[in-house]
Amino acid sequence: MPTIRPARPEDAAAIAAVYAPYVSETAISFEITPPDAEEMSRRMTACMAVYPWLVAEDGGRIAGYAYAGRYSGRAAYDWAVEVTVYLHPDYHRKHVGRHLYQTLFAILRRQGVHSVFAIITLPNDASVGLHRASGMREIGIYREVGFKFGEWRDVLSMGMILSDRALPIGPLIPFPQLTLDRQDFE
Repeated sequence: MPTIRPARPEDAAAIAAVYAPYVSETAISFEITPPDAEEMSRRMTACMAVYPWLVAEDGGRIAGYAYAGRYSGRAAYDWAVEVTVYLHPDYHRKHVGRHLYQTLFAILRRQGVHSVFAIITLPNDASVGLHRASGMREIGIYREVGFKFGEWRDVLSMGMILSDRALPIGPLIPFPQLTLDRQDFE
């Protein structure tokens, strides 16, 4: 099983390479042009100011990555996040995505996140299966919300509650302020 760890700036090119085929060859991502390493590094840096961005590393190779981001700009949503996972094709169906999500969700709980959501372009049975196996449930389908490769695409919203707290613990603890050790990534 690959090792899970926080992403580093030097991972940006490998992360961009994992993501590029999803952009250029599938409708899974609604981006049209794959971001280069510089753009990916910018996104990672912005994300990690508050939220985790994790990679699965296997013998120096990036097998996949997962991260969380703000669900909405409105203050009432501060304890909700959108999560994403992408895997290199060699690591599909090897539980790497589930391991990334388990680690990501544990860190998000420590930050004070209450709920997580994912948006999945349909059809995508593998992604729906991964999100179900990670504890998420279907919320609803946005019909014909995106247009890519000459046709309208539906997306499925999935989500889960991470915390059973009646009230937030306070503002989210930014990812860089968490004290994490090796156990947090096993």
